[in-house]
Amino acid sequence: MQRKSFGKMACPIARSLERVGEWWSILIIRDALHGFTRFDEFQKSLNIAPNMLTRRLSALVDAGLLERRRYSRRPPRYEYLLTDMGRDFRPVIVAMFAWGNRHFAPEGASVLLIDRKTQRAADPVLVDRRSGRPLNERAFVFAAGPAASERTRRRYTVINQKQFAAQSSRPARSSTAQSRLHRPHRRN
Repeated sequence: MQRKSFGKMACPIARSLERVGEWWSILIIRDALHGFTRFDEFQKSLNIAPNMLTRRLSALVDAGLLERRRYSRRPPRYEYLLTDMGRDFRPVIVAMFAWGNRHFAPEGASVLLIDRKTQRAADPVLVDRRSGRPLNERAFVFAAGPAASERTRRRYTVINQKQFAAQSSRPARSSTAQSRLHRPHRRN
C-alpha cells in the first residue's frame, strides 16, 4: 500500500511531513544534531535495521536535510552531514523534547536541555522573533499567506472565525495561569 504524498499540498506542515514525517527520520536528525555522522553511529544509537537506516538516510539526503559525503575510498564509506535545512530543524526537535518531557515522562525528565555556561536546565518556549512574546493561541493565530490559494484563504477564514468565537466564549486566563503554560510540570 503506497502512502499519500503531501509534497504538493499548500500546507507547510504537510510539506514538512513529506520530508520528515517518518519517526526514524526525526530520530536520525536528532542524532545528527548531536554530532553523529556515520552509518554505524546511527545504527548503534537507534538500534535500527541496516536496510531501514539506508532507506531513511537516502530519503533525508533526497529531501535536502542531509548531505552524503565520502570519507573513505577503500572500502567506500560515507558520512551524513546536516545541511542548513537540516540544522533549521533543531527548534522542532527542541519543541518535541520539551513536549515529551512535559507530557510523557511521569518518572521525570531523562534528558535535559542545559545552558553550557551555567549548567542550568532550559525551559524551552516558542517566541516571536520580532516581539519576543510567547506564541500562545490567544495572541497569535494562523492566517492565509500571500501565496495562499483561494481554497486556503476560505479555509483560514473559517478557522479564524471559529477561533475568535471560542476565545470570546472562554474566560480570560489570569496571569498566573498564563505563566503556567510556559513552565514545565514539576513532579514531586
